[in-house]
Amino acid sequence: MANPGDKPNRKLNTMGTIALLAPLFAILAASMWYAARAWMMADGAPMPANGYIAMTLGVFFSLAVGFGLMTLLFYSSRHGYDEPVRPERDRD
Repeated sequence: MANPGDKPNRKLNTMGTIALLAPLFAILAASMWYAARAWMMADGAPMPANGYIAMTLGVFFSLAVGFGLMTLLFYSSRHGYDEPVRPERDRD
């Protein structure tokens, strides 16, 4: 049993990180390979210019909403809006 004052074994910690990240990167590589293969094998009608415009606007507005919400999240966190309500008991 380890004492609370003992330092963790760095080699074990590094090996644990590698053991976690290696399968995750393998899954990522396999999924990217599958997606690229499926993309290349897909055969269909070419997308018209209106489709590219709609897709570009959709990506732009999705990113704008995401950035806006994250900005509000950080603003409210740094200005104390996320703190719990503490009633004032010493009002006279």
